[in-house]
Amino acid sequence: MRVVTKYFKKMKTISFAAGSAYTALLAFLIVCIDQSIKKFMPIGAESGFTYIAFVAWAVYFFSGCTLKGGIRAAIGYVIGITFSIGIMLLAGVFSATGFVAVPLAVFFVVFVVLYLEKAAPWFDLIPAMFVASGCYFGIMTYVPEASFCTAASVELIYGFIGLLFGWITITGKGMISKALEK
Repeated sequence: MRVVTKYFKKMKTISFAAGSAYTALLAFLIVCIDQSIKKFMPIGAESGFTYIAFVAWAVYFFSGCTLKGGIRAAIGYVIGITFSIGIMLLAGVFSATGFVAVPLAVFFVVFVVLYLEKAAPWFDLIPAMFVASGCYFGIMTYVPEASFCTAASVELIYGFIGLLFGWITITGKGMISKALEK
């Protein structure tokens, strides 16, 4: 992230302004995409899920602003959603413990998730997993008609849109900078 910030600080004012306008246009497009596709989503058709795309867009940036980082983030989203479902199912198993059912489920699942950081190189982007998990729990908590599958499908669609827009942002801003700073 520091490298990217340092890169943008060296940009000329006109190049920076053009890149900012370009990024604003991309944000505009994400909102338009949400307004166009939300009616086709299995849940949340009345409100949409723009926030998930914007959060995933930011995840792309802290994933290194590279295609490899974006792929790792996408894998992290899948893992985060999967482990969120695991937490919910495991909490059901521990339901006899009452108050500590969910905390116990979280403890065991988070232990496994954190171990991935050491065990598997392409499956080690822990922040993406936690962000995906937080968004997933948000959908499951605040969208009454959500099920495991519908919440996962909506989050993956919007998450991948956000990650794609992260890549488009960096690629486009690089091209703009090269064109204007010749």
